[in-house]
Amino acid sequence: MSSGGVPGAARPAAEAGPGAKTGPGAQTGPGAQTGPGAQTGPGVKTGPGAVAAVVPMTAAHAAAVLAIYQAGIDEGNATFETAAPDWEAFSAARLPGHRFVAVDGCGAVLGWVAASAVSDRCAYAGVVEHSVYVDPAARGRGAGRALLQALIASAEAAGIWTIQSGIFPENAASIALHQALGFRLVGIRERLGRQHGRWRDVVLLERRSPLI
Repeated sequence: MSSGGVPGAARPAAEAGPGAKTGPGAQTGPGAQTGPGAQTGPGVKTGPGAVAAVVPMTAAHAAAVLAIYQAGIDEGNATFETAAPDWEAFSAARLPGHRFVAVDGCGAVLGWVAASAVSDRCAYAGVVEHSVYVDPAARGRGAGRALLQALIASAEAAGIWTIQSGIFPENAASIALHQALGFRLVGIRERLGRQHGRWRDVVLLERRSPLI
């Protein structure tokens, strides 16, 4: 499963995926305001740590990406995984054209999103599953939303028609963010897997592109 997004997203602003974040936050990417006319004043998150851009994920981001992944794993509501893999394994399992990081003005990685193919069968060529994770210290800044928007845009540009994700039901913030960005709740897969000796349900969500 995946979307442990905002690792564990226990707070309203946490990201989704299994995780991404919702709530007030400075967005970047398509539609984000910058320059003259951009929002300022009380309640607008700027300065060090605010999302400055969403850029393609590269090996240069490896240490930060894997550290954020491990933070989500450690929180317990992001994924069934128990430890982050090494970069080679992580990179090999994810589509190179559909993985991004959100960075602040100093280039620090705030979160990441990545997609993987669900099948090698031609019929499912346009279906992917994704994960989105945000550094616990960076939640509430719009990183999760910006990352998901970037993934949706790249997927549609590549002809991908369905993005899906499995999220623990306890990760309510992640589920809410996905639904706000057009994902629908397909159903709950009950007692799908065991984690630390207990059965966990998984909420299956998907976004079917209206453009393809």
